[in-house]
Amino acid sequence: MEALFLTKQVPDPNEPRWRQTLQISMPLNLSYVPIGLAAGVLLHAAGFNTLLTALVSVVIFSGGAQFMIASMLTINAPLLSIVLMLFFLELRYALLGSSLSKYLRGQNEGFLFFFAVSMNDENYAVNYLKFATDKKWTPSDALQVEHWSLLFWSVSNVVGSLIGSALKINLDVVHFALTALFLYMIIMQVKSRLAILVALLSAALAVFFLMLTKSTLGLVIATLIASFLGFAIEHELRVRRPQSRFLWRLRSPGNSDGPVENASDEGL
Repeated sequence: MEALFLTKQVPDPNEPRWRQTLQISMPLNLSYVPIGLAAGVLLHAAGFNTLLTALVSVVIFSGGAQFMIASMLTINAPLLSIVLMLFFLELRYALLGSSLSKYLRGQNEGFLFFFAVSMNDENYAVNYLKFATDKKWTPSDALQVEHWSLLFWSVSNVVGSLIGSALKINLDVVHFALTALFLYMIIMQVKSRLAILVALLSAALAVFFLMLTKSTLGLVIATLIASFLGFAIEHELRVRRPQSRFLWRLRSPGNSDGPVENASDEGL
């Protein structure tokens, strides 16, 4: 629905550009409202006041990261563990940003800095689609989309924090919300048997290293080892057994039968 809205809309040439970018980003902006409210409530339950919630929403601008921060703070996780988990969780933006770099050539360092710090998964998808389908789409337009989405997200976080200050939130809700969020993210990433194998391996390693280190630093260690092993196994299968069933997509309405490496990338 969002892709159809973005590609079929015919803007009025006399309409201000800021209004056009607002209309293009509006489906994304509205989707941020309920999630942003929930994130604000949970951050307040974790001990953030409204000012800190606003600061975190602007500086980090990642729903998954903010939910994770709230959860780890409620269990008194060490600051080093939180920073490391944030680093690895947000490392994907290096790959996302690199795919947009060809559209941002010639921009100064200041522009690139503000573009990078206000990019997230959703506005990246909107901008990538527009760059790929609209020759008139400019880096300035893309930056406006990012800032519109950041505005809606930050305001939703602040309102959620104010709601949280008026309500008594059970901290168990924070753990449940984070668990549900990352379970959803895992399910959305499971497209092959290899992904299931790596997910199970990650879970086993996480339990082992949590018991060994008796701190959330074990999650960081488990993440690094599971990522390395998953990469090594996939590379070995692609080189030696490219037709391995571990590389085949799982049967579903959205996936065709065949090896992952032979399937066309959806959306990119």
